[in-house]
Amino acid sequence: IGRIKSRAGSHDNIPRREIDASAFSYSKSFPKPDPHHFVKAREGNGGTMIPKPKPVLTTAEIAQNRVKNKQSKLLTHPAFCARPNPPNTELRRFYERGDLPIQIDHGGVANRLEGGNPKAGLPPLPAFFFDGLREQELPYSFVAEQGVMDMLEAGAHKVLPVIPQLIIPIKTALNTREKGVIVKVLKILQALVNCDVAVSGGAGLIGQALVPYYRQILPVLNIFINKNDNLGDGFDYGQRKRVNLGELIIQTLEQLEVHGGEDAFINIKYLVPTYQSVVIY
Repeated sequence: IGRIKSRAGSHDNIPRREIDASAFSYSKSFPKPDPHHFVKAREGNGGTMIPKPKPVLTTAEIAQNRVKNKQSKLLTHPAFCARPNPPNTELRRFYERGDLPIQIDHGGVANRLEGGNPKAGLPPLPAFFFDGLREQELPYSFVAEQGVMDMLEAGAHKVLPVIPQLIIPIKTALNTREKGVIVKVLKILQALVNCDVAVSGGAGLIGQALVPYYRQILPVLNIFINKNDNLGDGFDYGQRKRVNLGELIIQTLEQLEVHGGEDAFINIKYLVPTYQSVVIY
């Protein structure tokens, strides 16, 4: 792990477009004329201004040309492309060294985590569990997601003081722009905002504590907010799995606004201009 030098969520693998120097000066650059490009016999207009009719292509030929001239998504839509996600998370380091006092219980219905000695000296909601949210390989991805969920359920009253430690892992996971990672982080954000509301005597302050960190979390959500599945009149039989990125982003923003206090909407609107309020003032 220590030999991995690439940084998660970096833009190193995104190809750069050539800079047009004429856009920053008064001189315009012209391409050098090609000596082999000239009008040959039976290629001109025959002394008229009427150009020759272009050949009519069939549907198959049009599709073939489209496939032939198709450019990489990195060049056409670089904002939506996945970024590097190296396997060097703190969760992987702790898990491989055997420092986590937990084990996976492979149950008949669903897996769960067992163990967790309260005297092990681990801090409540350690940041390396959130750092492991960008893992996509088992068992690290399951340990990270299930460990965060279990800690939010068992230690909801201890979440508020450690909110600043969780922002950078959440931002790093979102910056990978991997659909599966973003879906996982959005579900965690919803559980994070609602964890102290469900507890008896909870003041619901986690949503308000996240407002100053919207600038680190919401820019990636603004990119994928319109990424919905266009099924026409079909049925989405996997709707219960909640993997539709666009709908999940809108639900997360609504939860942030509801629990974020009076300053939440204006901060969300600043970073996600297409968002509409769901709170009646």
